[in-house]
Amino acid sequence: MDVELKLCYKYNGQLLKHYSKSFYISTLLLPRNKQKAVFALYGFCRFADNLVDKPRNRLKEDLIREIHCLEEELKNGYRYGESEHPVICAFIHVAKQYQIPMDYPMELFKGILMDVEHQRYNDFDELVLFSHRVAGVVGLMMTHIIGYTSDKAFDYAEKLGIAMQLTNILRDIQEDKNNGRIYIPQEEMKRFHVRTEDIVYERFTPSLKNLMAFSVDRAHRYYEEANRGIDMLKRECQFAIYSASTIYRNILYGIEKNDYNPFRGRVFVSQTKKTRLIFSNYIKGKLHLNFRSI
Repeated sequence: MDVELKLCYKYNGQLLKHYSKSFYISTLLLPRNKQKAVFALYGFCRFADNLVDKPRNRLKEDLIREIHCLEEELKNGYRYGESEHPVICAFIHVAKQYQIPMDYPMELFKGILMDVEHQRYNDFDELVLFSHRVAGVVGLMMTHIIGYTSDKAFDYAEKLGIAMQLTNILRDIQEDKNNGRIYIPQEEMKRFHVRTEDIVYERFTPSLKNLMAFSVDRAHRYYEEANRGIDMLKRECQFAIYSASTIYRNILYGIEKNDYNPFRGRVFVSQTKKTRLIFSNYIKGKLHLNFRSI
């Protein structure tokens, strides 16, 4: 690996460490070669997401043009097997090594464009499509990297990505509305008698609490379903993925602890708790393996 490629991997790893501390600590539980590949994947996805997620004073048309430029550079990277772009450089190296189809990152771009063009989603089906594109396909790409024993693993990996995206949405309601976005489906807000003004002006009504409880419970079900597929991954990577799932799911428990109030500040899992969860998962995994060997 040449010096420039090593620097690209390092830069992508720093993006992961900075923007997703929960996922970063779980990534460190992977075999070293898999860690670097996940750094490359995350760095690419985070850079692409940040074109929209980071508050900037660019016009909508400029953002769309910028996304399409990155999309074209990725296509060229797949075509020629290299790129001078610092995040695409490492991602292409990984994509070729682990045979990640170009359709997956192209789907990610569609999701990012949805984030530019949609401030609201009509129903849960629309929200799931968005979540599939910006997070579900990340699970699919991750599965190529970490390895699998059954093709069914891809279905569960997509569900885990969607579970994490739904968690992000519930955690970031206050932050998102301050940036002009409300991701909760309008059909569900109407069904639970929650008005847009309740979110904009941070009115934590009994109706909003009921909607939040319903949404948190649904996200939990996605985790339950997704975790059934972890045994279909390569054994040396199962612990890391289960730990990532557990740590991220604890954000939902934090929302519950806050009485489902999304306006009490951003819920996060402390470093101490992450360490405790990882240790607990490790002990449970050991006991599970010992039981199976009897």
